[in-house]
Amino acid sequence: MSSIREVIKKRILVLDGAMGTMLQRYNFTEADFRGDRFKDYPTALKGNNDLLSLTQPNAIADVHRKYFEAGADIVETNTFSGTTIAMADYDMEDLVYELNFESAKIAKYVATEFTNKNPEKPRFVAGSIGPTNRTASLSPDVNRPEFRAVTFDELRIAYKQQVEALIDGGVDLLLVETIFDTLNAKAALFAIEEVKEEQNIDIPIMVSGTITDASGRTLSGQTVEAFLTSISHVPLLSVGFNCALGAKQLQPYLKRLSSQTDFYTSAHPNAGLPNAFGEYDQTPEEMKNLIEAYLKDDLINIIGGCCGTNPEHIKAIAQVVKNYKPRQIKQLA
Repeated sequence: MSSIREVIKKRILVLDGAMGTMLQRYNFTEADFRGDRFKDYPTALKGNNDLLSLTQPNAIADVHRKYFEAGADIVETNTFSGTTIAMADYDMEDLVYELNFESAKIAKYVATEFTNKNPEKPRFVAGSIGPTNRTASLSPDVNRPEFRAVTFDELRIAYKQQVEALIDGGVDLLLVETIFDTLNAKAALFAIEEVKEEQNIDIPIMVSGTITDASGRTLSGQTVEAFLTSISHVPLLSVGFNCALGAKQLQPYLKRLSSQTDFYTSAHPNAGLPNAFGEYDQTPEEMKNLIEAYLKDDLINIIGGCCGTNPEHIKAIAQVVKNYKPRQIKQLA
């Protein structure tokens, strides 16, 4: 099978869409989240989507399958909150290794199934590494600006456990995503480099930040250029943006990013901006047309969807990318 490093030179790769959007369609109850194994667990578990890899594995596999059927080249593991730091909300820190390992196995099983059907279009699994629910750069208490809810070392240790489990489960690459605080991301990248060195492996890494609003900055205050500078010491496969903004709002920041880096670039925007009810109304056709503007401007190598996107959005995107060549990396002076 061709590696992702080989395939990305030849064509634009399509990433999957939102996992949460798809899981909402199942209307899982508290009992569904618990399954038999956790039926007497003392904590409320509804909303812990990562847990569904253990209690509803067929549903997770089905979501991956739908995205591959829609034309995705890469699916993300169901591990966005797969650290001890995020799982502390559910008193499930002890399950972190198993959650990541099993999520990776499920995604890899489905990816292999599709690759075997069509070896000319190999399918890949990205281990999803979310930002956690704490920030290393900012205080959560306005009255104590010096206070931090988490340290760099605590993040590094938590991320390292997640990374080891994802790799053991068979992921093809790692995706450090939805970065609102680059210090958190640097802890994740440090952990990944530790694991790479210890295991003597060279797994590709995607990094995807989040521009939170029209200020054009991450939540921790970095511009596009500052964010890029902060993470460019690591040998990355790609750098890009996801979440917070729709495709239209994200375009100017992608332009700045793609002109400043010799990494491959990625984007997985939301399906527009949320309406008054927090729902996403952008149709697959509308999103496809906005994504086509990226392609015409030669901005991206990997494209997918975030909040509000589903297989219909990914199918529309996959159809339009076939008509365009991938962004060519220009060696910067």
